[in-house]
Amino acid sequence: MDTTHKVTEFPSFGEKPEQGCKHIIILGDGMSDHAVERLGGKTLLQAADKPMMDRLAREGRCGRLVTVPEGFPPGSEVANTAILGYDLNEVYEGRGPLEAASIGYDMADDDFAIRCNIITLEDGKIITHNGGNLETEDARVLIDYLNETLAAPINERERKQLGISAETSFQRVKFICGIQYRHLLVIKGGNKHIVCAPPHDHPNEAWRPLLVKPEEASVVSGFPADPTEASVVSGFPADPARLSPQQTADLINELILRSQDLLAKHPFNLGRAARGERQANSIWPWSGGYRPSMQTLMQQYPQIKSGAVISAVDLIQGIGKYAGLRIIKVPGATGLANTNYEGKAQAAIEALKTDDFVFVHVEATDEAGHDGDLELKLRAINYLDQRLIRPVVEAVEKMGEPVCIAVLPDHPTPVELRIHVNEPVPFLIWHPGIVPDGVQRYDEISCVSGAYGLLRLNQFIQTFMSIGH
Repeated sequence: MDTTHKVTEFPSFGEKPEQGCKHIIILGDGMSDHAVERLGGKTLLQAADKPMMDRLAREGRCGRLVTVPEGFPPGSEVANTAILGYDLNEVYEGRGPLEAASIGYDMADDDFAIRCNIITLEDGKIITHNGGNLETEDARVLIDYLNETLAAPINERERKQLGISAETSFQRVKFICGIQYRHLLVIKGGNKHIVCAPPHDHPNEAWRPLLVKPEEASVVSGFPADPTEASVVSGFPADPARLSPQQTADLINELILRSQDLLAKHPFNLGRAARGERQANSIWPWSGGYRPSMQTLMQQYPQIKSGAVISAVDLIQGIGKYAGLRIIKVPGATGLANTNYEGKAQAAIEALKTDDFVFVHVEATDEAGHDGDLELKLRAINYLDQRLIRPVVEAVEKMGEPVCIAVLPDHPTPVELRIHVNEPVPFLIWHPGIVPDGVQRYDEISCVSGAYGLLRLNQFIQTFMSIGH
Protein backbone atom coordinates (compact mmCIF):
# COMPACT_ATOMS: atom_id res chain seq x y z
CA MET A 1 0.00 0.00 0.00
CA ASP A 2 1.08 3.55 -0.61
CA THR A 3 2.14 5.02 2.72
CA THR A 4 3.68 8.24 1.43
CA HIS A 5 2.57 11.10 3.66
CA LYS A 6 2.28 13.64 0.88
CA VAL A 7 -0.27 16.32 1.59
CA THR A 8 -2.68 17.13 -1.23
CA GLU A 9 -4.34 20.52 -1.55
CA PHE A 10 -8.09 20.03 -1.24
CA PRO A 11 -10.84 22.10 -2.86
CA SER A 12 -14.13 22.96 -1.22
CA PHE A 13 -16.25 21.39 -3.99
CA GLY A 14 -18.91 24.01 -3.41
CA GLU A 15 -20.60 21.80 -0.83
CA LYS A 16 -23.31 23.90 0.77
CA PRO A 17 -26.00 22.04 2.68
CA GLU A 18 -28.34 24.16 4.73
CA GLN A 19 -26.83 26.32 7.43
CA GLY A 20 -26.82 24.74 10.87
CA CYS A 21 -25.71 21.30 9.68
CA LYS A 22 -25.00 18.87 12.50
CA HIS A 23 -21.99 16.57 12.42
CA ILE A 24 -21.35 12.96 13.47
CA ILE A 25 -18.09 11.01 13.23
CA ILE A 26 -18.32 7.21 13.38
CA LEU A 27 -14.91 5.69 14.01
CA GLY A 28 -13.99 2.01 13.75
CA ASP A 29 -10.82 1.73 15.78
CA GLY A 30 -8.02 -0.03 13.89
CA MET A 31 -10.48 -0.91 11.11
CA SER A 32 -8.17 -0.46 8.11
CA ASP A 33 -5.79 -3.27 7.24
CA HIS A 34 -3.37 -4.71 4.69
CA ALA A 35 -3.87 -7.04 1.75
CA VAL A 36 -4.24 -10.62 2.98
CA GLU A 37 -3.37 -13.68 0.91
CA ARG A 38 -6.20 -15.67 2.50
CA LEU A 39 -8.62 -13.09 1.04
CA GLY A 40 -7.19 -13.34 -2.46
CA GLY A 41 -4.95 -10.32 -1.94
CA LYS A 42 -7.80 -8.09 -0.73
CA THR A 43 -7.75 -5.95 2.39
CA LEU A 44 -10.35 -6.64 5.06
CA LEU A 45 -12.33 -3.53 4.11
CA GLN A 46 -12.33 -4.74 0.50
CA ALA A 47 -13.51 -8.20 1.52
CA ALA A 48 -15.98 -7.29 4.27
CA ASP A 49 -19.74 -7.19 3.76
CA LYS A 50 -20.45 -3.50 4.48
CA PRO A 51 -23.16 -2.23 2.10
CA MET A 52 -23.94 0.94 4.08
CA MET A 53 -20.33 2.18 4.17
CA ASP A 54 -20.09 1.44 0.45
CA ARG A 55 -23.31 3.34 -0.20
CA LEU A 56 -22.08 6.38 1.75
CA ALA A 57 -18.80 6.30 -0.17
CA ARG A 58 -20.66 6.01 -3.48
CA GLU A 59 -23.03 8.88 -2.65
CA GLY A 60 -20.43 11.01 -0.85
CA ARG A 61 -16.78 11.92 -1.17
CA CYS A 62 -13.70 10.09 0.01
CA GLY A 63 -10.05 10.59 0.78
CA ARG A 64 -7.24 9.47 3.04
CA LEU A 65 -5.97 10.98 6.25
CA VAL A 66 -2.62 11.02 8.02
CA THR A 67 -3.62 10.67 11.67
CA VAL A 68 -0.21 10.40 13.37
CA PRO A 69 2.19 13.37 13.50
CA GLU A 70 5.85 12.77 12.85
CA GLY A 71 7.67 11.54 15.92
CA PHE A 72 4.59 10.12 17.67
CA PRO A 73 3.58 6.47 18.11
CA PRO A 74 0.53 5.26 16.12
CA GLY A 75 -1.58 4.84 19.22
CA SER A 76 -5.29 5.49 19.57
CA GLU A 77 -4.59 8.31 22.04
CA VAL A 78 -2.52 10.07 19.37
CA ALA A 79 -4.70 9.36 16.34
CA ASN A 80 -8.07 10.16 17.90
CA THR A 81 -6.76 13.39 19.41
CA ALA A 82 -5.36 14.38 16.01
CA ILE A 83 -8.61 13.49 14.22
CA LEU A 84 -10.38 15.96 16.51
CA GLY A 85 -7.93 18.63 15.38
CA TYR A 86 -5.58 18.97 18.33
CA ASP A 87 -1.86 19.69 17.92
CA LEU A 88 -0.19 16.76 19.65
CA ASN A 89 2.98 18.79 20.20
CA GLU A 90 0.93 21.06 22.46
CA VAL A 91 -1.48 18.72 24.25
CA TYR A 92 -0.02 15.19 24.27
CA GLU A 93 0.49 13.67 27.71
CA GLY A 94 -0.13 10.00 26.94
CA ARG A 95 -3.09 7.77 27.69
CA GLY A 96 -2.92 7.83 31.46
CA PRO A 97 -4.20 11.37 32.07
CA LEU A 98 -6.98 10.93 29.49
CA GLU A 99 -8.19 7.74 31.14
CA ALA A 100 -7.94 9.41 34.55
CA ALA A 101 -10.39 12.05 33.32
CA SER A 102 -12.78 9.38 32.10
CA ILE A 103 -12.63 7.42 35.34
CA GLY A 104 -13.29 10.63 37.26
CA TYR A 105 -9.91 10.88 38.95
CA ASP A 106 -8.96 14.54 39.35
CA MET A 107 -5.19 14.69 38.84
CA ALA A 108 -3.08 16.86 41.12
CA ASP A 109 -0.20 18.88 39.70
CA ASP A 110 2.36 16.38 40.99
CA ASP A 111 0.50 13.28 39.79
CA PHE A 112 1.92 11.07 37.07
CA ALA A 113 -0.87 8.93 35.61
CA ILE A 114 -0.05 5.93 33.44
CA ARG A 115 -2.23 3.30 31.73
CA CYS A 116 -1.90 -0.02 33.53
CA ASN A 117 -2.89 -3.15 31.62
CA ILE A 118 -3.35 -6.50 33.32
CA ILE A 119 -1.78 -8.90 30.83
CA THR A 120 -0.95 -12.56 30.29
CA LEU A 121 2.63 -13.81 30.42
CA GLU A 122 3.65 -17.36 29.56
CA ASP A 123 7.11 -18.88 29.13
CA GLY A 124 8.76 -15.47 29.50
CA LYS A 125 6.66 -13.88 26.74
CA ILE A 126 3.72 -11.48 26.43
CA ILE A 127 0.83 -13.65 25.23
CA THR A 128 -2.06 -11.19 25.36
CA HIS A 129 -2.37 -7.53 26.27
CA ASN A 130 -5.86 -8.11 27.73
CA GLY A 131 -5.33 -10.64 30.50
CA GLY A 132 -7.25 -13.33 28.67
CA ASN A 133 -10.24 -11.05 28.00
CA LEU A 134 -10.49 -10.01 31.63
CA GLU A 135 -13.95 -8.89 32.78
CA THR A 136 -14.31 -5.68 34.80
CA GLU A 137 -15.82 -7.36 37.87
CA ASP A 138 -12.87 -9.77 38.06
CA ALA A 139 -10.38 -7.00 37.40
CA ARG A 140 -11.80 -4.94 40.26
CA VAL A 141 -11.00 -7.77 42.69
CA LEU A 142 -7.43 -7.93 41.38
CA ILE A 143 -6.94 -4.14 41.54
CA ASP A 144 -8.16 -4.05 45.16
CA TYR A 145 -5.80 -6.92 45.93
CA LEU A 146 -2.85 -5.09 44.36
CA ASN A 147 -3.59 -1.92 46.31
CA GLU A 148 -3.61 -3.92 49.54
CA THR A 149 -0.65 -6.23 48.95
CA LEU A 150 1.56 -4.21 46.58
CA ALA A 151 0.83 -0.49 46.79
CA ALA A 152 0.34 -0.26 50.56
CA PRO A 153 3.75 -1.70 51.57
CA ILE A 154 5.54 0.48 49.00
CA ASN A 155 3.70 3.57 50.25
CA GLU A 156 4.77 2.81 53.82
CA ARG A 157 8.38 2.31 52.73
CA GLU A 158 8.37 5.57 50.76
CA ARG A 159 6.78 7.49 53.66
CA LYS A 160 9.59 6.39 55.98
CA GLN A 161 12.34 7.13 53.44
CA LEU A 162 11.00 10.67 52.96
CA GLY A 163 10.72 11.26 56.68
CA ILE A 164 6.97 11.84 56.56
CA SER A 165 5.22 11.36 59.88
CA ALA A 166 2.92 8.38 60.35
CA GLU A 167 0.03 10.77 60.96
CA THR A 168 0.37 12.17 57.42
CA SER A 169 -1.21 10.22 54.60
CA PHE A 170 1.19 9.62 51.72
CA GLN A 171 0.44 7.47 48.69
CA ARG A 172 3.40 7.14 46.33
CA VAL A 173 1.45 4.68 44.19
CA LYS A 174 -2.18 3.66 43.80
CA PHE A 175 -4.07 1.53 41.32
CA ILE A 176 -7.45 2.72 40.06
CA CYS A 177 -9.87 0.29 38.43
CA GLY A 178 -10.95 1.07 34.90
CA ILE A 179 -12.68 -1.25 32.43
CA GLN A 180 -11.79 -4.89 31.69
CA TYR A 181 -7.98 -5.08 31.40
CA ARG A 182 -7.48 -1.30 31.11
CA HIS A 183 -6.63 0.37 34.42
CA LEU A 184 -4.70 3.29 35.86
CA LEU A 185 -1.56 3.61 37.96
CA VAL A 186 -0.96 6.98 39.64
CA ILE A 187 2.55 7.74 40.93
CA LYS A 188 2.86 10.79 43.17
CA GLY A 189 5.91 12.69 41.93
CA GLY A 190 6.50 10.33 39.00
CA ASN A 191 8.48 11.54 35.99
CA LYS A 192 7.12 11.18 32.44
CA HIS A 193 10.57 11.02 30.78
CA ILE A 194 10.60 7.24 30.56
CA VAL A 195 10.29 4.70 27.76
CA CYS A 196 7.51 2.12 28.03
CA ALA A 197 6.47 -0.63 25.62
CA PRO A 198 2.75 -0.88 24.73
CA PRO A 199 1.97 -4.57 25.34
CA HIS A 200 -0.29 -4.85 22.29
CA ASP A 201 2.70 -3.97 20.10
CA HIS A 202 4.76 -6.92 21.37
CA PRO A 203 2.71 -10.13 21.22
CA ASN A 204 4.75 -13.30 21.66
CA GLU A 205 7.87 -11.29 22.52
CA ALA A 206 10.06 -11.71 25.59
CA TRP A 207 8.88 -9.28 28.25
CA ARG A 208 12.10 -8.66 30.22
CA PRO A 209 13.84 -6.60 27.48
CA LEU A 210 10.68 -4.45 27.38
CA LEU A 211 10.85 -3.27 30.98
CA VAL A 212 10.72 0.49 31.58
CA LYS A 213 13.80 2.61 30.93
CA PRO A 214 14.57 6.33 31.33
CA GLU A 215 14.54 8.34 28.12
CA GLU A 216 17.94 8.40 26.42
CA ALA A 217 18.04 12.18 26.53
CA SER A 218 17.76 12.17 30.31
CA VAL A 219 20.60 9.64 30.57
CA VAL A 220 22.86 11.26 27.99
CA SER A 221 22.37 14.70 29.50
CA GLY A 222 23.23 13.36 32.94
CA PHE A 223 19.74 13.81 34.39
CA PRO A 224 20.44 14.09 38.14
CA ALA A 225 19.80 10.99 40.24
CA ASP A 226 18.98 13.20 43.19
CA PRO A 227 15.20 13.85 43.14
CA THR A 228 15.56 17.44 44.33
CA GLU A 229 17.88 18.31 41.45
CA ALA A 230 15.75 16.28 39.05
CA SER A 231 12.75 18.39 39.99
CA VAL A 232 14.49 21.52 38.76
CA VAL A 233 15.63 19.92 35.50
CA SER A 234 12.13 18.60 34.75
CA GLY A 235 10.60 22.02 35.29
CA PHE A 236 8.94 21.30 38.62
CA PRO A 237 9.53 23.11 41.90
CA ALA A 238 12.21 21.46 44.04
CA ASP A 239 10.48 18.65 45.92
CA PRO A 240 12.15 15.69 47.61
CA ALA A 241 9.15 13.54 46.66
CA ARG A 242 9.68 14.18 42.93
CA LEU A 243 11.35 11.23 41.20
CA SER A 244 13.93 11.27 38.44
CA PRO A 245 13.31 9.29 35.22
CA GLN A 246 15.57 6.47 36.47
CA GLN A 247 13.80 6.34 39.82
CA THR A 248 10.41 6.28 38.13
CA ALA A 249 11.49 3.47 35.80
CA ASP A 250 12.92 1.49 38.72
CA LEU A 251 9.72 1.89 40.72
CA ILE A 252 7.47 0.79 37.85
CA ASN A 253 9.68 -2.22 37.14
CA GLU A 254 9.52 -3.17 40.81
CA LEU A 255 5.73 -3.00 40.63
CA ILE A 256 5.68 -5.20 37.51
CA LEU A 257 7.93 -7.87 39.03
CA ARG A 258 6.20 -7.96 42.40
CA SER A 259 2.75 -8.03 40.75
CA GLN A 260 3.68 -11.26 38.99
CA ASP A 261 4.40 -13.06 42.27
CA LEU A 262 1.25 -11.72 43.90
CA LEU A 263 -1.16 -12.30 41.00
CA ALA A 264 0.07 -15.87 40.52
CA LYS A 265 -1.11 -16.67 44.07
CA HIS A 266 -4.55 -15.06 43.75
CA PRO A 267 -7.53 -17.47 43.77
CA PHE A 268 -8.80 -16.00 40.50
CA ASN A 269 -5.66 -17.02 38.65
CA LEU A 270 -5.35 -20.31 40.50
CA GLY A 271 -8.83 -21.13 39.24
CA ARG A 272 -7.98 -20.13 35.71
CA ALA A 273 -4.82 -22.23 35.80
CA ALA A 274 -6.79 -25.26 37.01
CA ARG A 275 -9.17 -24.83 34.08
CA GLY A 276 -6.34 -24.42 31.58
CA GLU A 277 -7.29 -20.79 30.89
CA ARG A 278 -5.00 -17.82 30.38
CA GLN A 279 -4.08 -16.09 33.61
CA ALA A 280 -4.17 -12.34 34.28
CA ASN A 281 -0.74 -12.59 35.85
CA SER A 282 1.12 -9.29 35.44
CA ILE A 283 0.51 -5.56 35.39
CA TRP A 284 2.04 -3.63 32.49
CA PRO A 285 2.11 0.18 32.81
CA TRP A 286 2.67 2.32 29.70
CA SER A 287 1.84 5.73 28.16
CA GLY A 288 1.90 8.08 31.12
CA GLY A 289 1.96 11.83 31.62
CA TYR A 290 0.78 14.82 33.58
CA ARG A 291 -2.53 16.67 33.51
CA PRO A 292 -3.01 18.04 29.95
CA SER A 293 -4.24 21.47 28.94
CA MET A 294 -6.70 21.41 26.02
CA GLN A 295 -9.18 23.82 24.52
CA THR A 296 -12.68 22.45 24.08
CA LEU A 297 -14.08 21.85 20.60
CA MET A 298 -16.64 24.57 21.36
CA GLN A 299 -13.81 27.06 21.81
CA GLN A 300 -12.26 26.02 18.50
CA TYR A 301 -15.46 25.69 16.47
CA PRO A 302 -18.17 28.18 17.49
CA GLN A 303 -20.74 26.26 15.42
CA ILE A 304 -20.53 23.51 18.05
CA LYS A 305 -22.76 24.58 20.93
CA SER A 306 -22.80 21.16 22.56
CA GLY A 307 -21.44 17.72 21.77
CA ALA A 308 -21.27 14.13 22.94
CA VAL A 309 -18.88 11.17 22.85
CA ILE A 310 -20.03 7.55 22.81
CA SER A 311 -17.42 4.88 23.55
CA ALA A 312 -16.77 1.92 25.82
CA VAL A 313 -13.11 2.90 26.12
CA ASP A 314 -11.83 5.08 28.97
CA LEU A 315 -9.23 6.67 26.72
CA ILE A 316 -11.79 7.96 24.23
CA GLN A 317 -14.09 9.13 26.99
CA GLY A 318 -11.16 11.05 28.48
CA ILE A 319 -10.34 12.74 25.18
CA GLY A 320 -14.00 13.64 24.88
CA LYS A 321 -14.12 15.08 28.39
CA TYR A 322 -11.14 17.35 27.78
CA ALA A 323 -12.70 18.30 24.42
CA GLY A 324 -15.82 19.48 26.24
CA LEU A 325 -18.07 16.63 25.11
CA ARG A 326 -20.54 14.97 27.46
CA ILE A 327 -19.87 11.28 27.94
CA ILE A 328 -22.70 8.92 27.03
CA LYS A 329 -22.25 5.44 28.51
CA VAL A 330 -24.26 2.74 26.78
CA PRO A 331 -25.25 -0.38 28.74
CA GLY A 332 -23.69 -3.45 27.17
CA ALA A 333 -20.93 -1.51 25.42
CA THR A 334 -17.93 -3.77 25.96
CA GLY A 335 -15.17 -2.62 23.62
CA LEU A 336 -15.28 -6.06 22.00
CA ALA A 337 -17.09 -7.64 19.05
CA ASN A 338 -20.02 -8.46 21.35
CA THR A 339 -20.63 -4.79 22.13
CA ASN A 340 -24.09 -3.21 22.05
CA TYR A 341 -24.01 -1.75 18.52
CA GLU A 342 -27.75 -1.06 18.52
CA GLY A 343 -27.51 0.75 21.85
CA LYS A 344 -24.70 2.93 20.55
CA ALA A 345 -26.68 3.71 17.39
CA GLN A 346 -29.75 4.72 19.39
CA ALA A 347 -27.64 6.84 21.75
CA ALA A 348 -26.12 8.63 18.74
CA ILE A 349 -29.55 9.24 17.20
CA GLU A 350 -30.86 10.69 20.45
CA ALA A 351 -27.74 12.85 20.86
CA LEU A 352 -28.20 14.33 17.39
CA LYS A 353 -31.59 15.65 18.49
CA THR A 354 -29.94 17.95 21.06
CA ASP A 355 -26.24 18.18 20.20
CA ASP A 356 -24.41 19.72 17.24
CA PHE A 357 -21.52 17.24 17.25
CA VAL A 358 -21.38 13.52 18.08
CA PHE A 359 -18.30 11.28 18.14
CA VAL A 360 -19.05 7.53 18.12
CA HIS A 361 -16.13 5.19 18.72
CA VAL A 362 -16.18 1.39 18.31
CA GLU A 363 -13.22 -0.61 19.63
CA ALA A 364 -14.18 -4.08 18.35
CA THR A 365 -12.25 -3.94 15.08
CA ASP A 366 -9.03 -2.98 16.85
CA GLU A 367 -9.30 -5.78 19.41
CA ALA A 368 -9.86 -8.33 16.62
CA GLY A 369 -6.78 -7.00 14.83
CA HIS A 370 -4.67 -7.34 17.98
CA ASP A 371 -5.93 -10.90 18.42
CA GLY A 372 -4.95 -11.68 14.81
CA ASP A 373 -8.48 -12.97 14.23
CA LEU A 374 -9.36 -12.35 10.57
CA GLU A 375 -12.88 -13.78 10.69
CA LEU A 376 -13.73 -11.85 13.85
CA LYS A 377 -12.50 -8.58 12.35
CA LEU A 378 -14.58 -9.17 9.20
CA ARG A 379 -17.63 -9.78 11.40
CA ALA A 380 -16.88 -6.68 13.49
CA ILE A 381 -16.75 -4.54 10.33
CA ASN A 382 -20.09 -6.00 9.23
CA TYR A 383 -21.63 -5.43 12.66
CA LEU A 384 -20.46 -1.82 12.66
CA ASP A 385 -21.92 -1.32 9.19
CA GLN A 386 -25.28 -3.00 9.69
CA ARG A 387 -26.00 -2.62 13.38
CA LEU A 388 -24.69 0.91 13.99
CA ILE A 389 -24.08 2.89 10.81
CA ARG A 390 -27.20 1.69 8.99
CA PRO A 391 -29.71 2.70 11.71
CA VAL A 392 -27.94 6.04 12.17
CA VAL A 393 -28.13 6.81 8.44
CA GLU A 394 -31.78 5.75 8.26
CA ALA A 395 -32.63 8.00 11.20
CA VAL A 396 -30.62 10.92 9.83
CA GLU A 397 -32.48 10.73 6.52
CA LYS A 398 -35.75 11.25 8.38
CA MET A 399 -34.56 14.21 10.43
CA GLY A 400 -35.80 17.67 9.69
CA GLU A 401 -32.33 19.18 9.62
CA PRO A 402 -29.22 18.18 7.66
CA VAL A 403 -26.57 15.97 9.27
CA CYS A 404 -23.06 15.47 7.92
CA ILE A 405 -21.62 12.00 8.49
CA ALA A 406 -17.96 10.92 8.45
CA VAL A 407 -16.72 7.33 8.73
CA LEU A 408 -13.06 6.42 9.28
CA PRO A 409 -10.61 4.42 11.43
CA ASP A 410 -7.94 6.04 13.58
CA HIS A 411 -5.09 3.79 12.37
CA PRO A 412 -4.66 0.36 10.80
CA THR A 413 -4.35 -2.69 13.04
CA PRO A 414 -3.47 -5.41 10.50
CA VAL A 415 -4.53 -8.89 11.58
CA GLU A 416 -1.29 -10.42 10.30
CA LEU A 417 0.86 -7.97 12.30
CA ARG A 418 -1.41 -7.60 15.38
CA ILE A 419 -0.05 -4.10 16.07
CA HIS A 420 -0.87 -0.51 15.16
CA VAL A 421 0.92 0.84 12.10
CA ASN A 422 1.47 4.41 10.97
CA GLU A 423 -0.24 4.67 7.58
CA PRO A 424 -2.92 6.96 6.14
CA VAL A 425 -6.47 5.75 6.74
CA PRO A 426 -9.45 5.92 4.35
CA PHE A 427 -12.34 8.24 5.20
CA LEU A 428 -15.70 9.16 3.71
CA ILE A 429 -17.90 12.22 4.16
CA TRP A 430 -21.62 12.21 3.29
CA HIS A 431 -24.42 14.73 3.66
CA PRO A 432 -27.64 15.57 1.83
CA GLY A 433 -26.89 17.22 -1.51
CA ILE A 434 -23.18 16.37 -1.66
CA VAL A 435 -21.85 15.83 -5.19
CA PRO A 436 -20.29 12.32 -5.42
CA ASP A 437 -16.69 11.96 -6.53
CA GLY A 438 -17.02 8.63 -8.35
CA VAL A 439 -15.59 6.37 -5.63
CA GLN A 440 -17.76 3.24 -5.56
CA ARG A 441 -16.61 1.45 -2.41
CA TYR A 442 -15.19 2.31 0.97
CA ASP A 443 -11.77 0.72 1.40
CA GLU A 444 -8.08 1.54 1.56
CA ILE A 445 -7.56 1.27 -2.22
CA SER A 446 -10.73 2.92 -3.54
CA CYS A 447 -10.36 5.99 -1.32
CA VAL A 448 -6.99 6.79 -2.90
CA SER A 449 -9.03 8.12 -5.86
CA GLY A 450 -11.31 10.20 -3.65
CA ALA A 451 -11.75 13.91 -4.26
CA TYR A 452 -10.32 14.91 -0.89
CA GLY A 453 -6.96 13.36 -1.76
CA LEU A 454 -4.57 13.00 1.15
CA LEU A 455 -5.31 15.21 4.15
CA ARG A 456 -3.11 15.61 7.18
CA LEU A 457 -4.06 15.81 10.86
CA ASN A 458 -6.36 18.79 11.56
CA GLN A 459 -7.20 19.29 7.88
CA PHE A 460 -9.86 16.59 8.25
CA ILE A 461 -11.81 18.21 11.09
CA GLN A 462 -11.42 21.65 9.54
CA THR A 463 -12.87 20.36 6.26
CA PHE A 464 -15.61 18.40 8.02
CA MET A 465 -16.71 21.23 10.29
CA SER A 466 -16.71 23.78 7.45
CA ILE A 467 -19.53 21.87 5.75
CA GLY A 468 -22.81 23.65 6.38
CA HIS A 469 -21.20 26.68 8.04
